[in-house]
Amino acid sequence: MNSNLQLDAKGLSCPMPIVKTKKAMDTLASGEILEVQVTDKGALADIPAWANAGGHTILDKSEDAGVITFFIQKA
Repeated sequence: MNSNLQLDAKGLSCPMPIVKTKKAMDTLASGEILEVQVTDKGALADIPAWANAGGHTILDKSEDAGVITFFIQKA
C-alpha cells in the first residue's frame, strides 16, 4: 500500500508511538495516508483507539518479525 508519509516509531514505548503518530498526522491533509511502524505491543490497541477517536481510518494492519505496521487515512 502506498502512503504519503512514513513514521518509524520502532523501539519506542507508550505513549511515544501515539505522540509521534499524532504529530505526523497533523502534517497531512484530509484523505492522505500515514504509514506507522511500531514494536510496542500496546500499540495494537492504542493506535486503533486513537484513530477511531479522531475519526481516522485504519486501512491496513500487519505484523512481521515483531514490527507492527499501520496504514491510517486522515479524516
